[in-house]
Amino acid sequence: MNANPETKKTARLAGLLFLLWIVSGFYDMFYVSPKIFVSGDPVASAQNILKYETLFRTGIFSGLITSTIWVLLVWVFYQLFRNVNERYSNLLVASVVVQVPVAFVKAGLSMATVLTLKGEILQSFELAQRQDLAMAFLKINDYSVLALELFWGLWLFPLAILVYQSAFIPRFLGVWLIINGIVYVLLSFTSIVIPGYKDIVFTVGMPAMFGELVLMLWLLIKGTRDKRGHE
Repeated sequence: MNANPETKKTARLAGLLFLLWIVSGFYDMFYVSPKIFVSGDPVASAQNILKYETLFRTGIFSGLITSTIWVLLVWVFYQLFRNVNERYSNLLVASVVVQVPVAFVKAGLSMATVLTLKGEILQSFELAQRQDLAMAFLKINDYSVLALELFWGLWLFPLAILVYQSAFIPRFLGVWLIINGIVYVLLSFTSIVIPGYKDIVFTVGMPAMFGELVLMLWLLIKGTRDKRGHE
């Protein structure tokens, strides 16, 4: 039995949006952040924000674009999976939508940081006070990322179930996504509660975190498969 052509088309659209989402997120995470932030040295980080202000602002904009693409992606996923299990499809949409306000708060904190460092706001404050406030904004921003890590894991659970239950995507990808989600949740937990163990969890869990990438490649290249078996 061949997969519905419309289903294959929707799956490939999901794969394309997934690719754009990953590229946009990686730009901020692996290109902008390493150039700006110096671990354990907030003063150097503040200096880099001013030195590479345009780059820092592109990272903020990239974060907003990433969130927008994510909403579009989850809507396409809803179209793809609603006939598989509508309840889990609704849960998938909800698990992404609730993250959007956090992402926009994060962007606002980043803008507040650069404006404070430049003295464009809080001009009545002394330089040292503005720097302290900017560092506070950055620290809150860091914890917002840790909160988002939790949601990055939670959205994968309904997605994994939908993938597993579908007849047009290999079941092993559903299992992989479950493990991927667990790793994100553990990363969020260890980062907030026992930060000394975060690096261990990240190192051990790294292979599992490729689950989203493999799903993206499957959807983009294969789309769907014939409904003959689930393995």
